Amino acid sequence: MTTSTVFATAAVIAAAALTLTGCAGPAEDESAQPSQNQTQSASSSGESGSSSGESASSSGGGHEHASDGGQPPEGIEKASDPKFAVGDDVVLSADHMPGMKGADATITGAFDTTAYAVSYTPTDGGDPVKNHKWVVHEELDDPGSAPLKDGTKVTLEAEHMPGMKGAKATIDGSTDETVYMVDVDTGDMTMTNHKWVVEDEAQPAK
Repeated sequence: MTTSTVFATAAVIAAAALTLTGCAGPAEDESAQPSQNQTQSASSSGESGSSSGESASSSGGGHEHASDGGQPPEGIEKASDPKFAVGDDVVLSADHMPGMKGADATITGAFDTTAYAVSYTPTDGGDPVKNHKWVVHEELDDPGSAPLKDGTKVTLEAEHMPGMKGAKATIDGSTDETVYMVDVDTGDMTMTNHKWVVEDEAQPAK
């Protein structure tokens, strides 16, 4: 083999090596860095995680109740002899949401019905809500006769929170105590006609 042939062969090998090195570099970079879709997915997961945290918090406490609970449902009967009359000031022992326990409240309605604790999945895609207190019998879709047994599957007509109306729910428990609507300031928000607290969740104001 001549000297010129040796140099030519060496040049070809060197060029091939450089070409291979050049191809390998970007491939490694791409595998080391997430694609745009992966980044968006991770970002979305982060946002979803944040939302889930908020929903979980709401499920356990805040519940995102409306500031105005509106009128009582059709067909519900006013209590004939409630412990607290409309206009009475009370102190709440219920802790349905942050700031409720120990809050001062005013009775705005008193009713004889069955109140249920329910678990349900909101229709708006929110996290499942466990043991929500309370919905009353008149806020269920075609419920039949009260009281319903624990474990009964129902459809909610209540609109206390986003995603509640139309949601499928399971009865966790019930009570036939007098139920009340109240005006209450939890510190985080002021609510009028908040639904619901039951009789043993309120004490006379001192």
